[in-house]
Amino acid sequence: MREHGVTRFLFRFVVAAAALSAAGGWAWSRDVSEIQRNEGSVRTELKTLVHSLAVTIGPRSYEDPANLNAAADFISQRLATLGYHVTEQPYQAGELPVRNIIAERRGTEEPDRVIVIGAHYDTVVGSPGADDNASGVALLLELARLHAETRFRKTVRFVAFTLEEPPFFRSRHMGSRIYARSLKERGDQIEAMLCLESVGYYSQEPGSQSFPFPVFWLRWQYPTTGHFITIVSNDDSQPLQTQVRDGLVAHMDLQVETYTGPWWIPGVDWSDHRSFWNEGYPAVMLTDTALFRNPHYHRPTDLPDTLDYKAMSKLVFGLAGALVTLDQRR
Repeated sequence: MREHGVTRFLFRFVVAAAALSAAGGWAWSRDVSEIQRNEGSVRTELKTLVHSLAVTIGPRSYEDPANLNAAADFISQRLATLGYHVTEQPYQAGELPVRNIIAERRGTEEPDRVIVIGAHYDTVVGSPGADDNASGVALLLELARLHAETRFRKTVRFVAFTLEEPPFFRSRHMGSRIYARSLKERGDQIEAMLCLESVGYYSQEPGSQSFPFPVFWLRWQYPTTGHFITIVSNDDSQPLQTQVRDGLVAHMDLQVETYTGPWWIPGVDWSDHRSFWNEGYPAVMLTDTALFRNPHYHRPTDLPDTLDYKAMSKLVFGLAGALVTLDQRR
């Protein structure tokens, strides 16, 4: 990040924090020097979290139940240590016992209005899953840490989903499908779901961003260098997409792109936001576009040292601000 970019970012960040704190919202009141120090600590935390999941624990597929359980324990303990009310949603996928992890901060003014931030913690067989999806879980946990003392108006839930990957993807055993269905049955008022899916791989190489058939023509509409985050939506969730985009742009200088399309376009529904669409809830996916950029996608080479922690730290601060914006929306 160039020095003048840092200055602009920090100025926007401090002004937003001061305004929201005065309004009784965001409970941060940090000066510029503290935020500068915090940027370095966030980058370090993200790297540590990804290493813990991808290396210390390792592949977290349905064929590695001990590792899958270890990841669930790691996430649950981390969120509990931060002071959140943590619950588990256990269920059976055939003979495999699995669980979603839910950390909640109940809203102080409108607790029945709920914002969900979610990321899946499982991997495909044989991959350590640094980008897919230790990166998403690391952002979720770091976002929860930065907001550990925030007084949200609405209820905010940080949810780690199991069994997003094949062979469970799009099945009734998918963790987010189990969770979203339970919300609908309970009558929960979900205002927004933000899905963090493969958010750590960035490249400055020209031509590093590819575009899937049948939308190869997007190469003339979007950057062909893979150094941006994309917010993916369907038509029904486009208002939420706009709100998230505006919140991110106001709080970070990582480039943001948006794409709105039907489910049958390759990649549009390829994560846990799909489960919320199925229940009629507004949801968007934030992604580095995974296989359309990352050559290590679903491979044993999806390792922590392939990720860009500077870009990820920018995204954490962008999300921290965007979450406050969503919370303050009447």
